[in-house]
Amino acid sequence: MGTAKVSDSSSGNQIARNHNESDVILNVYDLTPYNNYTYWFGFGIYHSGIEVHGKEYGFGAHDFPISGVFEVEPRSCPGFIYRCSFPLGRINMPSSEFRTFIKDVASEYHGDTYHLISKNCNHFTDDMAHRLTGKSIPGWVNRMARLGSFCSCLLPESLQVTKVKELPEYHDIEDGTESASTSTPRISPETDDTDQEKHLLASKDGISEIAFIREAQGSCKLP
Repeated sequence: MGTAKVSDSSSGNQIARNHNESDVILNVYDLTPYNNYTYWFGFGIYHSGIEVHGKEYGFGAHDFPISGVFEVEPRSCPGFIYRCSFPLGRINMPSSEFRTFIKDVASEYHGDTYHLISKNCNHFTDDMAHRLTGKSIPGWVNRMARLGSFCSCLLPESLQVTKVKELPEYHDIEDGTESASTSTPRISPETDDTDQEKHLLASKDGISEIAFIREAQGSCKLP
């Protein structure tokens, strides 16, 4: 009897550990079909998201000083063409704790601070990778932004023409947590000079349905 109890307890602890653990995966998307040619030379223009606990998180632009971090189904970010994934490691963090973490991170990534060269979606995923695993994303994913910091003409205008013009709406998701919120923003094709350094996903029909993360106060620090 005693042995059976120890075995049950050990199995229960193992199940709990498995439930808390999650792979951290970088999902990379093409922003332009020219990537099919430039990819082999280590160049290209990409969007990326971080997949944790079965959801993918990215960063995009809008006009407001609130969270630009959003949640989508893995490898299904609207408006982009999925290319490949890279495993970055594993974390031992319950999904509820990760929700708190991503809310804190969202407070550092407001939609109106998005910058195509200095603070884009790939900077976000690299930051997330460092915080969660201590690793960096592959250098080629954001190489064009680094080159663009020296010569912005390397970046096609088509990447700079869309951003969310409507304030994202937030409400609780079905599982009762408050960290994610659903929004169906309107995408405007109009641009001006201030728009040229901002970009967000846009589906083929001009409307994207994504879940913005409701930010928390303060910043998040992992031990």
